[in-house]
Amino acid sequence: MSLQVYNTFSGTKEVFQPLQPGRVRMYVCGPTVYNRVHIGNARPAVVFDTLYRLLKREYDDVIYARNITDIDDKIMKAARDQGEDIGVFSQRFAGAYAEDMAALNNLQPDVIPYATGHLPEMIAMVEFLIEKGHAYVAEGHVLFAVESMPEYGQLSRRSLDDMLAGARVEVAPYKKYAGDFVLWKPSRDDEPGWDSPWDRGRPGWHLECSAMIKKHLGDTIDIHGGGRDLTFPHHENERAQSCCANGVDFVRYWMHNGYVNINGEKMSKSLGNFRLVHDLLQQYPGEVLRFALLSAHYRSELNFSGELLDQAWRSLDTLYGFLRDVENIDAAAAELDGTAFLAALHDDLNTPVAISELHQMAKELNKTQASEKPQLKGALLRAGEMLGLLQQNPETWFQQARGGEEVSAEMIEQLIAERHQAKRDRNYARADEIREILKGKGVVLEDSREGTKWRRE
Repeated sequence: MSLQVYNTFSGTKEVFQPLQPGRVRMYVCGPTVYNRVHIGNARPAVVFDTLYRLLKREYDDVIYARNITDIDDKIMKAARDQGEDIGVFSQRFAGAYAEDMAALNNLQPDVIPYATGHLPEMIAMVEFLIEKGHAYVAEGHVLFAVESMPEYGQLSRRSLDDMLAGARVEVAPYKKYAGDFVLWKPSRDDEPGWDSPWDRGRPGWHLECSAMIKKHLGDTIDIHGGGRDLTFPHHENERAQSCCANGVDFVRYWMHNGYVNINGEKMSKSLGNFRLVHDLLQQYPGEVLRFALLSAHYRSELNFSGELLDQAWRSLDTLYGFLRDVENIDAAAAELDGTAFLAALHDDLNTPVAISELHQMAKELNKTQASEKPQLKGALLRAGEMLGLLQQNPETWFQQARGGEEVSAEMIEQLIAERHQAKRDRNYARADEIREILKGKGVVLEDSREGTKWRRE
């Protein structure tokens, strides 16, 4: 089955065909680094990391870029409030983002461009847009003239009047049309700024991505991803700038993931119901967060809750339990061609179905005869890798801390040794007491002929 993806631009599912055979270029909008990121920010990173893994399996030449926006009014305000140099401030949170995304088992993108490293490219693009009549200078600002592009609004399927009615646009007297957006804005003496033909200033947010994409991936890319909230105005404006500056179609497939809700309510900072990835990682392994984010189809809204996370943890316990049962069997090299698992991923990255196929593969591994277990184990591990899951040693998985436990692995091993000695001394009451003590601390003992294993629950 060929890979199919839902293209926001066409509003349909399409067979994916890269611009050049065997070569894929993908760009995903990254964070604006002025704080730790919330779980909604993590969803596109996990979704498109999973797509990246699939593309790398299918194509020989794949480049995935995910940017860092390190110049923005929000960053300027936050750094000023903290009394910190903006460069140091943004770098700190860029590092925090990288740590959080690595904890969710995301691969590092091939290219991580920073906005502040691309000012010459941005200025050159603005100059070209002015020259072609798509932008104009007004009171120290450079603005894109949306009426100069007849196709403006096609991505978000809005007319100019609809876009003005449904968006927060700055109505300024220097604009020729109220919907024109900023490419370059002046900076005060106490604000970060760069020299340009329009005096000292800084770029508009939309311009940054267009310039970085052109430099690192070319005039036309295969896939542009991000959250649904970016469709308008950010991606609509990116498309306008790039199509007008480059003279060719900008993106072949636009892909957008759905919103994350918290306990049935839309997550937002104004409501105070957002969850920082860093805080969640203090309570849950990153793999649990990743599993939860992949448990719904990427285009659907995801209701993020404690119940969802607990369910994800139990599911992973089940899968790792099957792997622990065959940990003494070496996995054979296995391919996934023709499997229902791979068919699910080819069908617009249908991760909920792919996860259900993981469970089916694990059950088959448990039931099959010994001669077939190496091949099935290899297939299960390979499928898990495609989703960024099941790559830990099962014993390590079951022995990791869960929540706010106080009992350490060393203490557990000491109590198990004491229990073994109590059994040798025929002090069965003490052996049972130790089992109950550990059970009360969330540690389950499993006795077998090979010895005693333990896991946290």
